Amino acid sequence: MGKIIAVANQKGGVGKTTTAINLAASLAALEYRTLLVDADPQANSTSGVGFDPKDIENSIYECMVDGINAQDIILQTQVLPHLDLMPSHIDLVGAEVEMINLPNREEKMKDALRPLADQYDFIIIDCSPSLGLITVNALTAAHSVIVPVQCEYFALEGLGKLLNTIKIIQSRLNEELEIEGILLTMYDVRLRLSNQVVEEVKLHFQQLVFDTIIPRNVKLSESPSFGIPVILHDAESKGSISYLNLAREIVEKNIVANAPEAAEDTAA
Repeated sequence: MGKIIAVANQKGGVGKTTTAINLAASLAALEYRTLLVDADPQANSTSGVGFDPKDIENSIYECMVDGINAQDIILQTQVLPHLDLMPSHIDLVGAEVEMINLPNREEKMKDALRPLADQYDFIIIDCSPSLGLITVNALTAAHSVIVPVQCEYFALEGLGKLLNTIKIIQSRLNEELEIEGILLTMYDVRLRLSNQVVEEVKLHFQQLVFDTIIPRNVKLSESPSFGIPVILHDAESKGSISYLNLAREIVEKNIVANAPEAAEDTAA
């Protein structure tokens, strides 16, 4: 069964969509079957892998509100053979209002994604910059969450609120939700402030922080305008190498995490 990982932080501009696109692409480049789920009404993950959101007929909105089968809206990307997309659309803005009276409204995305887990090694969800109903849906559907944190002054602002939301979801909606890791993004080695933020985050969260740190990188900023992940825009750029390292770190972590289960199966 594939692992469902949400990329979430209610702060905007911390690198959620950049991380979702490029982590999914890096996992696909490593030949893991990967589904990128665009759960943000801005639909930047959709355009970031080569699709025009205006041309999308059915999106995750129709899945959650109208009950369309998730299998029917999945698109095969042209950028990488192992990467598929569940697209978004601006209509997703209205989903929270339309879902307010639906039974089990927090579990609509879970109902859509969990049946797909056997088809993929990884499902990566790009969340919107809020803690609204769509993000709650994503965290309820996910097995784990990656929290991107920008290496700037307000990095820790709101992080406590997000971690508190995760605890509430763990206790009420999704007991198996865990923190995959805190990812430091937009790191500038020349700035003393960046280094201070790295030290502070590692001091507070220790083992939860990924070893991989994502640098500020021009190629990372350019690649969305071409509708391709950075690994196809410039595979040798620092941004591309960093996201490949993150993908490997996640793969290794999950192999280690599943090792005891594998050992028990072998013994049985």
